[in-house]
Amino acid sequence: EKDNNIFNNNNILEQQVATKLAPYPWRLTRGSVVRAARGSLERLEQDRVSIAQLHWSASKYFPPQERALWEGIGDVYDEGLCRAVGVSNYGPDQLQKVSTYFKERNVPLAVAQIQYSLMTYQTCRDMTDTCDDVGCRLLSYSPLCLGLLTGKYNADNLPKSGPRSQLFRELLPGAKDLLSTLEVISKDYDKSMAQVAINWALCKGTVPIPGARNVKMAEDNVDAATFRLKPDAVTELDTAAAAVSKPMIQNIFQTE
Repeated sequence: EKDNNIFNNNNILEQQVATKLAPYPWRLTRGSVVRAARGSLERLEQDRVSIAQLHWSASKYFPPQERALWEGIGDVYDEGLCRAVGVSNYGPDQLQKVSTYFKERNVPLAVAQIQYSLMTYQTCRDMTDTCDDVGCRLLSYSPLCLGLLTGKYNADNLPKSGPRSQLFRELLPGAKDLLSTLEVISKDYDKSMAQVAINWALCKGTVPIPGARNVKMAEDNVDAATFRLKPDAVTELDTAAAAVSKPMIQNIFQTE
């Protein structure tokens, strides 16, 4: 019998399922957003999800669609299809706007998700304060910057092929001091560079969501949450991140 619980050491933990709804060009009405949510629930075999997120904002390329997206995701909540809503790739200004709308409708805004790491700190540092202002949590995706912050790569050892190879070729020279600082701190704490980078994101008040290609990576990610960097280490990493000469490029849909 299928259920929505995870059994762990005789404790029953409720499974948390979230979904993202993409603002495709044909989703121009609030009803189309609700239909997309119902379709997602059917595929997930869920009656409702914990969080339904708008995958990105349409404000940069088709502003008239934005209001319909907000209205639609609000309807998803009102119809009991989710417990709360969220947004992704919204910057501080747009997050404030959508938060005001949701408050007027009594729709709980739970999360805002952006690309957030030591390599994007220069452009994203204000988001934690904005999330605090509007009362939601910041989810930080790509906290390892596609693997650049793991220490696995350098100018002589780039990803074998594809766009990551060229991207890292451009980013690594300007991140040399940051990676050196990350390496020193990782040795001080007897942790991997990846674990320190993830823990830094935790210390900044975000909820990092790193990827994992195998069980070992998943276990290392979990272990990254079992310690806390001291304030002086966080400050060192902040300073090094602020000095990166070529930060990671932002998602094309990221708003101001």
